[in-house]
Amino acid sequence: ASRSVDAPSPWSGRFWGRTRCSTDAAGKFTCETADCGSGQVACNGAGAVPPATLVEITIAANGGQDYYDVSLVDGFNLPMYVAPQGGTGECKPSSCPANVNMACPAQLQVKAADGSVISCKSACLAFGDSKYCCTPPNDTPETCPPTEYSEIFEKQCP
Repeated sequence: ASRSVDAPSPWSGRFWGRTRCSTDAAGKFTCETADCGSGQVACNGAGAVPPATLVEITIAANGGQDYYDVSLVDGFNLPMYVAPQGGTGECKPSSCPANVNMACPAQLQVKAADGSVISCKSACLAFGDSKYCCTPPNDTPETCPPTEYSEIFEKQCP
C-alpha cells in the first residue's frame, strides 16, 4: 500500500505498518504486529508495540534540514520504503525491502498461532541486556559494537 501525508513544519514522528489486523465482535480493532493498543484503527498518538519497522521523519530541524529513514531499531515486521517528493539537496529514498522475518533467528522470532514468523524482535527487546540496548555502561560506540544479532538486520537492510 502507499499513502501520502502532508505534515506541518516543524514536525517529528514515526510511521509504521501493522499486519494481521481484525475487529472483534465488540468492535475492538487489534493487529498481531505493531499494534498501538488504541482498540481503533487510529492510534490517537500511541506508538507501535515492538517489533515494528519504522519510518522516522523530522521536518525543519537544524535550520530547516529534514531527516528521514527506515529504522529497525524496534525490530521488524514488514518491508518499508519512504521517498520524499519535491525538496532540494540529496533527497534519496530510504528502504528496507527485504523480508527480515525469513532470516530471523529463533530466539528473536514472534510467531502467529499457525507457527509462521510474523515479526522479528531486536536483541534489546528479546534479551534486555545493555550490550544489545546500548545503555549504560554500554552506551558509546566503543562499548556497544555491532553484535551477531544487529548484523543480521544490517545484512538484510544495510
